[in-house]
Amino acid sequence: MSVRSEPYIFGIESSCDECSASVVRLSKDQRRVDVLSVATFSQIQIHAPYGGVVPEIASRNHLETINSMIESALQQAAIRADDIDAIAVTQRPGLVGALLVGVTAAKTMAFALNKPLVPVHHLEGHLSSLFLNRDEPAISQLPLLAAVISGGHTNLYVVREEPKRWPKQFLSEALVGKSRDDAAGEAFDKTAKLMGFPYPGGVWIDRTAQQKGNPKAFDFPRALPQKDILDFSFSGLKTAVALALKKIPADELRDQLPHLCASTQEAIVDAILRKMKLAVQRYRCRSVAIVGGVAANSRLRSRLAEEWKSWGIESPPSFPFPEFCTDNAAMIAAAGAFRFGQGHFFTGKEMLSIAARASATD
Repeated sequence: MSVRSEPYIFGIESSCDECSASVVRLSKDQRRVDVLSVATFSQIQIHAPYGGVVPEIASRNHLETINSMIESALQQAAIRADDIDAIAVTQRPGLVGALLVGVTAAKTMAFALNKPLVPVHHLEGHLSSLFLNRDEPAISQLPLLAAVISGGHTNLYVVREEPKRWPKQFLSEALVGKSRDDAAGEAFDKTAKLMGFPYPGGVWIDRTAQQKGNPKAFDFPRALPQKDILDFSFSGLKTAVALALKKIPADELRDQLPHLCASTQEAIVDAILRKMKLAVQRYRCRSVAIVGGVAANSRLRSRLAEEWKSWGIESPPSFPFPEFCTDNAAMIAAAGAFRFGQGHFFTGKEMLSIAARASATD
C-alpha cells in the first residue's frame, strides 16, 4: 500500500448528537494535524424540547445527515474520495444506534474505495484534539496530566509519550481518576434544567454566573474531598441545587440566579481543579491540559490560569481551540491519523467485523 509522507485521513463522528465529517493531514513528524475541512450538523435544536438527547431521534437524524456531511467535508477540503489514505471513525463509547450509523458509513466508504479503516475511541479523539492546527507542539513537557471533561466523561490521564507512541491500551493504562456517577458536563446540564435553562445548560450557567454572580452565595458540596482519591462525584450537587431552589421565593429567583449559577459552577470547578492538582503532584506531571466540551468553560479556564504556577508545573495549561472542544470529526481523524501511522488499521474483509460499542471498555 503506497501512502504519501503527509497522509490525508477522513474522519467520521456520530457518537451522540453531532453528525460530523472531516479531512485532516498528518505532518511528516506526526506531531501536527492540519484540519482541511470540518462539516458538522448539531442536533441541539432537535433535542432541546426534551431537555436532553433522545437516542432514537439522534440515530434517525444521523441517518438523514451523514451523507451530506461526508460530501461537504470532501468539497471543503478540495480533494477527491480517492485521495484519502485512510478512514477513521468513532467506534466507542456512545449511543449505540448513533455510533452504528457512523461505523456503517465508514465501513462502506473504506470497502468501496479500498482504503484502510481505523476504529477510534471517542476519548482518544478528545485527547488528540490538542494537536489540531498547532504551530507549536501541544505537549511541551512530559508527563502531562490530561483531563477529559465533557457531557459524558470526567477522566484524568497521565500522558507519558507523544501520540505517535501511544500503546494500544493507552487509555486504560494512563487513566488515574474518573467520575463515579455524573460527569461534570452532566452536572452542568442537570442543574441548569432545574433552574429553567434550555438544553444544553452548561453555557447558560457560565453566562449567567458572569452577571456579577457571587460564587460563595450558596455552600454546595464538593464530594470525595479525600486526598488519596482522584475520582469525582457530582450526583449530590444536583440534589443540593434542587433543595436550594425550593428555599428561594419565586419573586426573588431572577435576582438570585446569577449567584446560584456562580455557586454551582464554582462547586464543579473546585472539584475538578482539586483532583487535578493532587494528580499533578502525585505523578510529578510537568504540564496539564483540559479537553472536551467543559474545557470551554470560562471559570475553569480563569481559575486554572490563576493557579497552575502554584502546582509546580513548568508550562501554561493547554486547551484545544474552542471549535474543537465539543464533539467533532477532526479530532477523530487526528486520533485515526496517529493510529494509522503506527500501522493499527483494518483492510479488506477484516474491516467488516468492526462493530459499534456503547461502552468505553469491553
